[in-house]
Amino acid sequence: MSWSRLVRTEQAPSPHAIAVAPSLLACDFSRLAEEVAAVEAEGAEFLHLDVMDGHFVPNLTFGPLLVEAVARSAKTTLDTHLMIQSPGRYLEAFCDAGSHIVIIHVEADGVKLPDDLRAIRARGCHAGLSLNPDKSFDAVAPWLDEIDLLLVMSVFPGFGGQSFMEKTLTTVERAREARAQRGLDFAIEIDGGINTQTAARAREAGVEILVAGTAIFRQPDYGAAIRAIRG
Repeated sequence: MSWSRLVRTEQAPSPHAIAVAPSLLACDFSRLAEEVAAVEAEGAEFLHLDVMDGHFVPNLTFGPLLVEAVARSAKTTLDTHLMIQSPGRYLEAFCDAGSHIVIIHVEADGVKLPDDLRAIRARGCHAGLSLNPDKSFDAVAPWLDEIDLLLVMSVFPGFGGQSFMEKTLTTVERAREARAQRGLDFAIEIDGGINTQTAARAREAGVEILVAGTAIFRQPDYGAAIRAIRG
């Protein structure tokens, strides 16, 4: 499992081939620690934290202080997705806050590749790269040997609850092929519009980590939701 090397060393190994990363953006923030514990108890391998700056995407969420708050109670690997401009200015803060994986966007204004990816690794985190649905796989292809994880956005980032964009599975397939051809070992993650049906199609295309927000946190039974997404 290409994603298994990304999990924190203190974390119990997962028996599953497909990992699930509940997106905390959809949880009840008034019960944050309880929500984290609830999805951890149901076997989630990662916790996905969506950081938005109101510039790169049309929404504003949270910064390193909330990541640090999650890290104090979480036993699971923190997968921090930076949807922000000039991410290099904040990499140290998000790594030091307790992130285990830090993902930056290839399209972000002020991003400096591969320097930013190397800076993430230098702070002891795994480095991830993401691309939006309107970006070709060619935009990330030159940097694949610098990353531990590729995050394919299957909606335009900014708000939860959007519909899955089927065309993004072509990017997943191309990433899987390039990884095999080049002998690389980065994990492939997808985020946006993931539910039971779209998760199945994503798994078939080669996705190994499924990010889901409302499909988990807006369901009455988190465990059943995670199992259905995992397949």
